[in-house]
Amino acid sequence: MIPAVTGDYYVSFSTEIVIMVLMLSSYRIVVLTGEWSFAHVVLQGVGAYTAAILVKDWGAPFMVSLLAGALVAGLVAAVLSFPLLKMRGFYFLMGTFGAAEAVRLLWRKFNYFGGTRGFSGISPPFLRIGNFAIDFGHPAAFFYLALTVCVVSLLVIWSIEQSRLGQIWRTIEQQDVLAQAVGIDTRRYRRIAFVISAVFAGVAGVLLAYAFGTVTPNRFNLNFALYLMIWAIVGGTRSFYGVILGGILLMGFDESLRFADELRPGVYGVILILVMLFWPQGLERLIGFAAVPVAKQTPGTPSGMAAPSKGDA
Repeated sequence: MIPAVTGDYYVSFSTEIVIMVLMLSSYRIVVLTGEWSFAHVVLQGVGAYTAAILVKDWGAPFMVSLLAGALVAGLVAAVLSFPLLKMRGFYFLMGTFGAAEAVRLLWRKFNYFGGTRGFSGISPPFLRIGNFAIDFGHPAAFFYLALTVCVVSLLVIWSIEQSRLGQIWRTIEQQDVLAQAVGIDTRRYRRIAFVISAVFAGVAGVLLAYAFGTVTPNRFNLNFALYLMIWAIVGGTRSFYGVILGGILLMGFDESLRFADELRPGVYGVILILVMLFWPQGLERLIGFAAVPVAKQTPGTPSGMAAPSKGDA
């Protein structure tokens, strides 16, 4: 396993990959309904801030923080969904941008959330059962904890996707008007997708808070939201495995740009253009993962992104 053959730096980086895979997989739930969002990263931040406050102020154990972070992120998404889901396509995307920036502004302006500095010194999880104790402060131990949480979460996401609920989401993405004609409440099911995706983003946020020991508003800014979207497009969103593949490969590639940070936006811009021109369904199609029929798309629209209709507003 990774901790047995690498140093602490690479183990910590592997933990980041695990968290990113969970983020991308949860983000794909929204994409299944034909929408793209800038708010997903901030919903991860909601989970991270919830965990930080519980640990710093109340000394909450890991499981309490994990469940609370997921629940609060879901509740925030539910509240935001009422105004946001009155919009579709591009308008929904811009609406999520505004909502995300509003939440980030609250974190920066109110001292309760630590202001611009956020929180630091978040203690690592510690498990004690009788005489048996595990300190997850060691990178290898926390890697296995994060991996376990991620695998369980991915299994739940996969089960939801294979259920009737997942089929309804795909129907809404591909034939929205037809879905409404046969009696499907499309707004309700889009809201369910938005909230469920936020729950798992909150889980990823809790893991992130414990992994770094710090939470700051800048960690959940627009740049990260854009990169998340690019990684999902490059990996492909038609199959369950596409975003996982994209997350693993592009996290590794992103690390190679660590010493050329000023080049990162340009490099990702070129990658996005090349993928949309030559592999519009992402890396998953090259490897043969995408088995789901592709709905008709407008030119230049990434797989799964719904082009705004004339009636969107």
